[in-house]
Amino acid sequence: MGQSETSTHPMHHVSLLLLLMTLSSSSSLALLDEGSGRTSHYMRRLSAGIDLPYTDPLVEAPPGENAPQQVHITQGDILGKAVIVSWITDQPSAPKVWYGIKQGDYHWVKEGRTSQYSFYNYTSGFIHRVTLDSLQYNTKYYYKIGEVTVREFWFTTPPGIGPDIAYTFGLIGDLGQSYDSVTTLEHYAQSSGKCLLYVGDLSYADNYPFYYQVRWDTWSRLIESSAAYQPWIWTSGNHEIEFLPEVGETKIFKSFKARFPTPYKASNSTSQLWYSIKRGSAHIIVLASYSSYGIFSPQWTWLQTELSTVDRNVTPWLIVLLHCPWYNSNAASYMAGESMRVVFEQMVVTSQVDVVFAGHVHAYERTFPVSNILYNITNGLCIPELNPAAPTYIVIGDGGNNEGPSSTFTEPQPNYSAYREASFGHGLFDIKNRTHAIWTWHRNQDGEPVVADSVILYNKVWYA
Repeated sequence: MGQSETSTHPMHHVSLLLLLMTLSSSSSLALLDEGSGRTSHYMRRLSAGIDLPYTDPLVEAPPGENAPQQVHITQGDILGKAVIVSWITDQPSAPKVWYGIKQGDYHWVKEGRTSQYSFYNYTSGFIHRVTLDSLQYNTKYYYKIGEVTVREFWFTTPPGIGPDIAYTFGLIGDLGQSYDSVTTLEHYAQSSGKCLLYVGDLSYADNYPFYYQVRWDTWSRLIESSAAYQPWIWTSGNHEIEFLPEVGETKIFKSFKARFPTPYKASNSTSQLWYSIKRGSAHIIVLASYSSYGIFSPQWTWLQTELSTVDRNVTPWLIVLLHCPWYNSNAASYMAGESMRVVFEQMVVTSQVDVVFAGHVHAYERTFPVSNILYNITNGLCIPELNPAAPTYIVIGDGGNNEGPSSTFTEPQPNYSAYREASFGHGLFDIKNRTHAIWTWHRNQDGEPVVADSVILYNKVWYA
């Protein structure tokens, strides 16, 4: 079906506008107001956060002999019909998952593999990983793991792959394991998010001496209340690098790769750090800000090929996840993603990517559609310009880690910046159909129903 045959009924446009306008009287409504950006004067506590103590019930190991812990799931294939279940036990245990569509009635069992890793003077527990494949769409599955102590969980598969499938993604970045992190997770648990897109910087274990790996264990227990029940789609950040040559640790991303699998082979990637999935009406591309991305590098080569495979008739929404933002008007890490932007942005604009999500900066910022692709060394055209054909860029590195918020924005606010605020929170990307999606940002200091920033995004290909 061609684009000209899919125009949305005018009354549907009106209903979407009314829906957004009634989300919250305090929301920042932005439709076609390019150039009228706003810096919020709301300021939360600006001091650094405090991590949960090791004895906090939220990060303690569950009771029971050799109880499965740190349970989390992620998408296990490119189409959303497989799930990778990961967990850890203190002692050896069979890497098996029993599952079915009725609680307590497990018709199927799958077996995977077990591994361990060491970092400095730490040796991990037994890391189990099992892929459940050939799942049915739009189905709730119950699963149990463990032998002596058994624990039970559930997840729901996506409704399928198709251009008008409605689906809501959650967005969190730079979470850490502080009391602020707990608030973020509690607010997200009240939301309509069905699958979390995580934009990097996980446990912040590297903020501890010798990158204390026990903090990976506590973080993975903290997120279990969400990540065991819905897929978390992983993006790597700088806090996952863990390069510590003074104690012989030179294999970067060692802990991240050991603990958090991704379905990279399904999208013909050669690295766990960059890959793609499809879910509902979205094609999601995950990039690695701290892996080689120069022209002809493996990541650059893969992205060029991957973008050529996107079929907007099947998955109209094209989303990119990365860690270090390409557009950021905060003083923190200002222009830190510039070199990657220079290499990749032309491809992203040409491919009509709808939205790029990033983390790294511990604040929230949303841009208008913007690009900076005209510069060719000699012409001097190196100023970002508002461009309806370019993506919207959203920085969501405000999950609540112990480093505190990034509170200083550059002045004056650049014309491409639509809304920015130095507060912690999470976001929701709510796809309505092939033409419209609603983005909302939820500040931690508000109750979940309150929307601190919102915008209707129009699909780059299908909106006419």
